[in-house]
Amino acid sequence: MAKIHGGQIIARALKYEGVDTIFTLTGGHIVAILDGCVQEGIRVVDVRHEQAAIHAAEAYYRLTGKLGVAAVTAGPGVTDAITGVANAWFSGAPVLLLGGRHFIRQELKGGLQEMDHPRLFRSITAWAATAWETNRLADYIATASRHAFSGRGAPVFLDVPMDVQFDLVEESTISWPEGHRPSPPGASANDVAEVAARLSQSERPVVFAGCGLKGQAELRRFAGFLQAPVYLSGNARGALPYGHPLLGSRRRSMAFADADLVLALGVDWDFRTGYGQRIHAHAHIVQVDADPTKVGWNRPAHTALTADPARFLAELNEVAELYARTDVRRWTQDIMDEENAAQVQAEQEAESDASPVHPERFAREVADYFADSIISLDGGDIVSTTAKWLRPADQGDVLVAGAFGTLGTGAPFALAAQVVHPDRRVGIVFGDGAFGFNGMEFDTFVRLGLPVIGVIGNDGVWNNIKTFHRAFYPDRLVATDLGVRPYHLMVEGLGGYGEFVDRPDEIRPALERAAASSKPALVNVHIAETFRASSNYAQ
Repeated sequence: MAKIHGGQIIARALKYEGVDTIFTLTGGHIVAILDGCVQEGIRVVDVRHEQAAIHAAEAYYRLTGKLGVAAVTAGPGVTDAITGVANAWFSGAPVLLLGGRHFIRQELKGGLQEMDHPRLFRSITAWAATAWETNRLADYIATASRHAFSGRGAPVFLDVPMDVQFDLVEESTISWPEGHRPSPPGASANDVAEVAARLSQSERPVVFAGCGLKGQAELRRFAGFLQAPVYLSGNARGALPYGHPLLGSRRRSMAFADADLVLALGVDWDFRTGYGQRIHAHAHIVQVDADPTKVGWNRPAHTALTADPARFLAELNEVAELYARTDVRRWTQDIMDEENAAQVQAEQEAESDASPVHPERFAREVADYFADSIISLDGGDIVSTTAKWLRPADQGDVLVAGAFGTLGTGAPFALAAQVVHPDRRVGIVFGDGAFGFNGMEFDTFVRLGLPVIGVIGNDGVWNNIKTFHRAFYPDRLVATDLGVRPYHLMVEGLGGYGEFVDRPDEIRPALERAAASSKPALVNVHIAETFRASSNYAQ
């Protein structure tokens, strides 16, 4: 029987998980893993910073439903990836970070980049360990996957000493786990019946789905049965398509303030949702989440269910005759009329022909161009401004960092999107501050021939921070201004297409020229600096 090395065992075990791509920044401590991927036919996508590798792995999961995997070298390679792991933790994304590690025989001897990596990750992973035996590597990968897909989902970490990777073992001694991942939890029949009854009795129900909802088909069926306003946040965007008659975006607080029942599906009652306090005090809260620690957090849940939200909706759809309506509630129609009025008002604000470009006009122009595309958002105010204008058709069409508020996710998320969907247009909307974190991934786009189109809303400041700083120390602003920098020239220098514009009617033509170049591209748009009355920091 032939012998195979540990890196090949890892790669084959990943194939059993359905993984066809990993993201990496190469290093001596992981060459056996990368060689194993080559032998097993797993695509290796190499980036310019380890943080980008783990961010790309997160987006890979969001776009495919498969385990996202990144491999990084020991020491600084692992520590560079910590922010990406933390972002996946707050987003509930099943990703596996594989780290290189010094030889076992060098343990505690001060070998190159020797660290006890797992200790760094225990607060931001569902599981973190070291693989000590070559012939058990497949079992280590299976164990990591089980933990990654438990509850809502979470990142996991496994480091593999170099000798464990390089050692050869007989294939016949390896056990390849199969069928080791449990199905997501459902709710009891009594719980489903109780919620159905409450939906039937409710006069002003609202549905609110967050990042814990992973699956759009059942939500679309359910919305048709209930005929109530639906609001989506974070990575749930697209679960109802743009233009759906029940989809709201601009009047969520108004709907919450008057609702008598809120069905919260995988929602975090955190700063993004006003900690749940914007909901009518007497509204009945039905909260469904695969993570029991999220249920009742900051806002008590009257009906509290630990269940996978998508599976729960499937079960609720099976008893739709208990609550389904053929007509639209008057209250629902009133909310949607308010939504339409808010959209008309926004359209009027976005008509500005000013130069530098008004942020709302920027957002509308960009959203118009990237309709039917996958779009990655990276920044502060630019994200909240642009998100309201986007037109996602499916969950995964809009990729955002989520609750951790990480800057630098834009390019790595787009990288994964273009790798997974090579025939779709993929765009990135950057704030100028956010571009500075992983802008060098345009080199990755150029090297790999990926025609990602980026666009910067460039106001020359850290706008969200400047707003907060100004509120407390208006006469002593510091470290808030960047200047309107020529970031497009950097992309040109790397071999891509770059262009600068400062008028709103130039945005669409510039984006079209960027696409016509068939190169990775960056359109740098000078937008107006705007003072906002509040920021996320003040909530």
